[in-house]
Amino acid sequence: MDADHGGRRGTETKLAWPGVTDRPEADEGPESAPAGIPGAEAEHSREPVAAECSDHGSAPAGRGPDGGVAALSLPYQIVAAIAASLIGLLACAHVAMIFLHVAPSNTLTKQHGEVVDDWVFPEFEQNWKLFAPNPLQQNISVHVRAELEDNGADGSSITRWINLSREDGEAIRGNVLPSHVDQNELRRAWDFYTGSHDSENRPNGLRGELSERYIRRIVMLRLAEHGYGGAVERIQVRSAVRSVAAPEWSNEKISTKAEYRELPWWTVTPSDLPGTASADQASQLRKAEK
Repeated sequence: MDADHGGRRGTETKLAWPGVTDRPEADEGPESAPAGIPGAEAEHSREPVAAECSDHGSAPAGRGPDGGVAALSLPYQIVAAIAASLIGLLACAHVAMIFLHVAPSNTLTKQHGEVVDDWVFPEFEQNWKLFAPNPLQQNISVHVRAELEDNGADGSSITRWINLSREDGEAIRGNVLPSHVDQNELRRAWDFYTGSHDSENRPNGLRGELSERYIRRIVMLRLAEHGYGGAVERIQVRSAVRSVAAPEWSNEKISTKAEYRELPWWTVTPSDLPGTASADQASQLRKAEK
């Protein structure tokens, strides 16, 4: 017969173990299982999978998460929850205070305005208002002049008025990245002073005294840049306010004449001197105070 009952031809050789080939696969390595052993190749291929499963398997029963608040013990979870609640309440209170500070006058601000101001000033001061703030309609410039000590000539000398705001404007104009100091330091300092003093230049509490010291230090820093020969004994500051002229197409008549507000002469103290002042100048001022 040319073929057996299984349909094989006479020239074919019957394998001792069905399903196992005589030749190894092309990708088998030197450590592959020997040919002819049933199931050895399958067991060999399952070993890395079993090892990987044992390494990355789930945590043992009863073990908690690896991190987060849930990993803490119950007392610490309670402390963390209380701390998070307090931080949230504090943030909500701060946002509410800032909103009342910048919002238009209302019943709450009239009743609790002092509490809001105590919370906001000075660390969280805001210089903007909600609901269409009024644009500036005046040009305000700050001037200063100084009285220098007697250098053996005809007594002390008084300098000319120096327009500090003009110097800031020249430093800003044409500068792609102007300094924040040039833009805001002097302007905000003068707003701080006028907002904390009455029309007679009397301070309104502690803020008025702080604003005066702030102005004096800024002025002394600016005077030091001009390099006057003698030590400055006294300084006087004034502001010049000019209304913005009406546009050409408007028939409104607006006076652009400057209105001046002169402050009294201030005697310079060692605390007013900039950090770069010489030790001799500071010692002379201390002797003058005695």
